[in-house]
Amino acid sequence: MEGGYVWAVAAGFNAALAAISAKFFSSQLIKYGCVVIFNVTMWGCYINSLKALSSLQATVTNFATNFLSSGLAGFLLFQERLPIQVLH
Repeated sequence: MEGGYVWAVAAGFNAALAAISAKFFSSQLIKYGCVVIFNVTMWGCYINSLKALSSLQATVTNFATNFLSSGLAGFLLFQERLPIQVLH
């Protein structure tokens, strides 16, 4: 089961890397090549995570890792603002 979480986290990181490479590289060939490679790798990791975890566990872990790492990358690499929103 623990190996399933490792695969799900790896899938989330690869999904984030696909998004980061789409913003980071100016060359269209490199940009699209990286996006394809990271997405194919993400799907492979995600499928492996589904072998050990339920689909809910794999999906939530993948999504959370992608969401958090994409947000941190936006903040650290691209100086994007991450305002705190207060619920009313």
